[in-house]
Amino acid sequence: MLETLNHLDQQLLLALNALHAPFWDSFMWYVSAKWTWVPMYATILYILLRNGNWRVALFTVAAIALTIAYADQVCATWIRPAVERMRPSNLNNPISPYVHILNGKRSGPYGFPSCHAANSFALAFLVMFLFRRRALTLFLLFWASLNSYSRIYLGVHYPGDLLAGAVVGLSGAAIIYALYRWLLSLPVVRRVLEVGEGESLFGEVKGFRSTLYVGGVTILALLLYSLFVFLV
Repeated sequence: MLETLNHLDQQLLLALNALHAPFWDSFMWYVSAKWTWVPMYATILYILLRNGNWRVALFTVAAIALTIAYADQVCATWIRPAVERMRPSNLNNPISPYVHILNGKRSGPYGFPSCHAANSFALAFLVMFLFRRRALTLFLLFWASLNSYSRIYLGVHYPGDLLAGAVVGLSGAAIIYALYRWLLSLPVVRRVLEVGEGESLFGEVKGFRSTLYVGGVTILALLLYSLFVFLV
């Protein structure tokens, strides 16, 4: 069974990774870069500050940080060393000669699960739990999926790595959100945060479209830059 799944995962990776073109090389390279999305991350802090006092914002930022730390460490520190599944880009992997690699980047030796996918989906799902805004949730899930697909395009992850990473991210978001809600149920915590009994932290959620705008502009800018590089 595992051999069959592994074979299917390899075939799907090779099929998707083969769908490369000069235009998309630049786009996917920067989509996969962590610093590309810093402006979008900043908008989430803006939403927190606009919808609550600085104590609530700090408390929620800590929850987000814990969620991402959980996802990252479960993947990189716990599962990868135990499973030791070679990346498709690993030179010791028999399929590596057939994998399209960009800029010579092959990343580390092992790739199951994907930390990129885990961290991206952890953030997307936690924001979904916190703000409950459909447009924001759909955009962040699209962003997490695009970010994950870029790892296939770069040849450093199998689709199965990404699926497992997404599951880890969801579990982290669910666990930390449950802890977040439990802490908020404690009167002493609500007093420290200066939140009244029964008062919702994020009711109307003002300013959530800033994430949509900044994230959308970032994607558009990457597309235009990729077009410029392709034409030049």
